[in-house]
Amino acid sequence: MIILALDLATKTGWAVAQDGKIIESGVQDFALRRGESHGLMFLRARRWCMDTAKTAGAGLLAYEQAHYRGGAATEVCVGLVTHAMGAAAELGIESMPIHTATLKKWAVGSGTAKKPEMIAAAMAKSGRTPRDDNEADAILLALYASEQV
Repeated sequence: MIILALDLATKTGWAVAQDGKIIESGVQDFALRRGESHGLMFLRARRWCMDTAKTAGAGLLAYEQAHYRGGAATEVCVGLVTHAMGAAAELGIESMPIHTATLKKWAVGSGTAKKPEMIAAAMAKSGRTPRDDNEADAILLALYASEQV
């Protein structure tokens, strides 16, 4: 099964895995452009998600189920998760939320791991050098989901 994993945020980390190996990964920036509403950002993210899932031939969408503290960042993350789930449903792809603490514990042995530890774990488990913590989390999400299915 091909898995599309997303660490959803304004800078979304993504990874595609098959048979427990990362095929490709990267970071997609959904930052608002001058004069744009949040709605346009969400529509752009949904289109990107659908196109990426189709191109990859994904059968599962795995995403980080983060804990939210409120404010604008929460609004953005919840909106992006909602649109990614909608895109997956429209394509007939199953969704798999993975709690942040669960991923961290699986990756480094502690549910409170910090970004540098997660980047190091992504490098060790995949042999890839992620551009940032967003891509690292997506790589780890894809590998974790591969083990679970």
